Amino acid sequence: MALFRRSKPLHQQLADEAGLSLRDEDRRQPGLAAAPPGWDGEQRGEVGIHGVSRARRWDAVATATAPGLRGDELRFVVLPDGTLLFDGDEPEGDLAPLADAVEGSVSPPYRAEAVRRGHETWAVAARRITVVSEPGLEGDEAELIVTPADRSLTLDGRSHVARASALEGAGSRLGDSFVVRATRLDGDLWEVEAAAL
Repeated sequence: MALFRRSKPLHQQLADEAGLSLRDEDRRQPGLAAAPPGWDGEQRGEVGIHGVSRARRWDAVATATAPGLRGDELRFVVLPDGTLLFDGDEPEGDLAPLADAVEGSVSPPYRAEAVRRGHETWAVAARRITVVSEPGLEGDEAELIVTPADRSLTLDGRSHVARASALEGAGSRLGDSFVVRATRLDGDLWEVEAAAL
């Protein structure tokens, strides 16, 4: 009786055919999956391939019934005091069911988007935001960069020497080097995002 003998185990043959290496020294080489997150916090590598999960965009997702709304998409911001900010011609009371739908999972302040899913049914998604009061700044967009050696404030693309203590406070929790980007919401209220440098 004759038995056949493989020259290599099956798993090695399959790996060779696929162009993969099973040698330990090859597997330890740093690649995309081994790279640390970028400055923006995003993981490097391919989602679903390198074990990297897709970045979470929303803190809460819900459905709501909101009769009387026009259009198919809406965006709004709810301030810490519960005030709803919306650019459009919808009455604020008509947007209340959309805000109520997500407030069981996320509390103000937050930014939300709603998409019509039926005649009166809407899908609503919200993410938490940071809001600070920064009086005295002119413009709609601000960027503050602070390092131990320098400090620079840009308003609507132009350099300014004004102080921005609330923006500095939002970034100072991250260390002595940070960047804060801010967008005016209403009056002296700004939505801020901070990142360490």
